[in-house]
Amino acid sequence: MDSLTQIVLGAAVGEAVAGRKLGNKALLWGAIAGTIPDLDVLANPLLDMVGQLSFHRSVTHSFFFAVVASPLLGWMLWRLYKNEHASFRDWTLLFFLGFTTHAILDSFTTWGTQLFWPFSNYGVAFYNIFVIDPLYTVPFLICVIAVMFYDRRNPKRRRWNNAGLIISTLYILFSFVAQAYAKNAFTESLQYQGIVFESEIVKATPMNTLFWSVTAATEDGFYTGFYSLLDQDRDIRYSFEPRQEHLLDEYRGHPKMERLLDITKGYHAVEEAEKGIYIKDLRFGQFDGWQEGKGQYVFIYHVWREQDGSLNFEEINNRPKIDGDYLKAYLNRILGNKD
Repeated sequence: MDSLTQIVLGAAVGEAVAGRKLGNKALLWGAIAGTIPDLDVLANPLLDMVGQLSFHRSVTHSFFFAVVASPLLGWMLWRLYKNEHASFRDWTLLFFLGFTTHAILDSFTTWGTQLFWPFSNYGVAFYNIFVIDPLYTVPFLICVIAVMFYDRRNPKRRRWNNAGLIISTLYILFSFVAQAYAKNAFTESLQYQGIVFESEIVKATPMNTLFWSVTAATEDGFYTGFYSLLDQDRDIRYSFEPRQEHLLDEYRGHPKMERLLDITKGYHAVEEAEKGIYIKDLRFGQFDGWQEGKGQYVFIYHVWREQDGSLNFEEINNRPKIDGDYLKAYLNRILGNKD
């Protein structure tokens, strides 16, 4: 999730653990705990593209990191605030829950979170919420801000914090229900159209959990479609993307290439480039694919071979142009208007 959301969640967790003992210090250090895992981006200048993709949401987002780092940081803060009422256990629990809730929330998005690093580098992803969703963050933020204005002994402080945690959790639960409903619609539609698929990814589109996208894998390629829970019917149009795996033949076997393909979890399609190839990461889909005649994939990786035989990797971002007309059309589509 985005940084603001993780700060809000971390602050609420800190308050739940030690708010009665530390007051607003619990909010502050909870917010810091919710931010620390994302500091892995500081390593980006030292890594190439594949290294960045592989390292992000790995070490600092793992349960292993939470188990090892929490008591160390807990001890440091316990010594720093030795005159406060919070115990070493309180500080350790604050960091542990701050780290683990951050990682678990990230696993609900599309990117993938290596929860079980170093035992596995598989990116756990449930695809049930977009990385930025105001409907999750804004009510939660309002509740956490309200907490700051009450004394740590005032019961209203805990009520506001609990309200934020409950509302945000219920929204996550709703997203799973909405995803299941959308998945059923996609499955029914694909079968009706005679499309035999091996697996599929059903993911939330930006900033909502009403409008969903599917990427269905077949033997020859991938079908992408969009469906809103507010649509009047289940007549879903699909675009097809051929796999073209044969274009990878001369690049296979290189460790970085194999790692890149692992990261996509098999949801990639290949296209010839003027120099080398383009690998389309289909996990993220086409943010503007719901518009007729459009549908550029958001993340594409350009790979080419130098004369000395080494491989170069470059990430290409194709984000849609966001303006008033786009937002109006997007909102209409979320509300079930296909025209």
